[in-house]
Amino acid sequence: MSELTGNALVGQSGGPTAVINASVAGVVAEALNHGCIEEIYGTLNGVLGLLHEDFIDLASESQQAIRALRHTPGAALGTCRYKLKKQEDYERVLAVFKAHNIRYFFYAGGNDSQDTADKISKLAQQQGWDLRVIGIPKTIDNDLPVTDHCPGYGSVVKFVATTVRELACDHEAMGQHDLVSIVEVMGRNAGWIAAGASLAKRRDQPNDPPHLIYLPEVPFSPEKFAADVQRVLKREKYCLIVVGEGLIDADGNYVSAAEATDAFGHAQLGGAGEYLKSLVEQNLPGVKARVAKLGITQRAAAHAGSKADADEAYLAGQAAVKAAVAGETDKMVTLLRGDGETYACETGLAPLADIANGVKKLPREWINEDGVSMNFQFARYATPLIQGETAVPHDAGLPVFAHLEKVSVDKLLPPHEAK
Repeated sequence: MSELTGNALVGQSGGPTAVINASVAGVVAEALNHGCIEEIYGTLNGVLGLLHEDFIDLASESQQAIRALRHTPGAALGTCRYKLKKQEDYERVLAVFKAHNIRYFFYAGGNDSQDTADKISKLAQQQGWDLRVIGIPKTIDNDLPVTDHCPGYGSVVKFVATTVRELACDHEAMGQHDLVSIVEVMGRNAGWIAAGASLAKRRDQPNDPPHLIYLPEVPFSPEKFAADVQRVLKREKYCLIVVGEGLIDADGNYVSAAEATDAFGHAQLGGAGEYLKSLVEQNLPGVKARVAKLGITQRAAAHAGSKADADEAYLAGQAAVKAAVAGETDKMVTLLRGDGETYACETGLAPLADIANGVKKLPREWINEDGVSMNFQFARYATPLIQGETAVPHDAGLPVFAHLEKVSVDKLLPPHEAK
């Protein structure tokens, strides 16, 4: 395929992670190696930046700032959960691409983001605009199809498992067979994060916390829950529980969800931990229950980040640029696990259409028959993803993160008017 000369644009979408910025660093570093990429722009706040022509010049950033992205949490370019709804939105995006000669588009995001990238690419093809679109996987939920795992997942489960071990030290001092501690973690439709808490168990100590893990993949029974907790408290001084926010009942309904939905129609979750607490208070007299809802702290915890995760996020950014320059489009970078005894990770490509709006569930065979613990297959899968510590520099005792100058790119079109 002939070389395509023009400008590159990278954006971020959806919930940030501890390593999504490392992917942007990978894109910038690799793009600078290719003469066919003339300018490297970042779109502020994902597709909102596209609609409003809010671009920054990433090539003008210092190399020190770009390197610092590898250990900086959040989304340095800004993110959004906005959905392109109308044909006019997509037409506007393409008009912006044409005005700025955007020939390469890299979009870091989850299921919905890859769907957006796929639709943008298809419209460009319909209108004869040469554009190469490559998605970069991003989600702490680890639920994107095709890829073995997602950048962001290793760091979040390293933080969750670390938090469980720290709480265990606290509860061991406080519990007298009367303490239930509930940790609520993210995970809308899949229990990958909750399952990751099981890495806190020492190999030779099966009774280590978390004592019980409740996953969206296993329908929840209040009666079984009460029996599970009683069983643990007879044996241990405390019962430490991890629950995914997307916990469902026997009828497939979320046990706790607000009526409000986001732009993509997803229910606003949160409250599964409080629901379990209420069950403890109703069914187990004399037992104290506490809830720790980790919320967005789990996706921003660079201080407990996984080096393997950050390195793979950077690798995914590099791979996206290499693929696009080589002529690939309408693909998402995937992470592929090697077959050897020693863990190794390579990159591959999968069609965006195979990723968009799909959900990869936690394999049922990785969950023990009791439904509340994980077996060795999960540990073998997840343990390599949390290896190594992200090197975060400190100043005056506190971490130092990247600061981008965000030099604006001149706008060339009339302002976008929402209709």
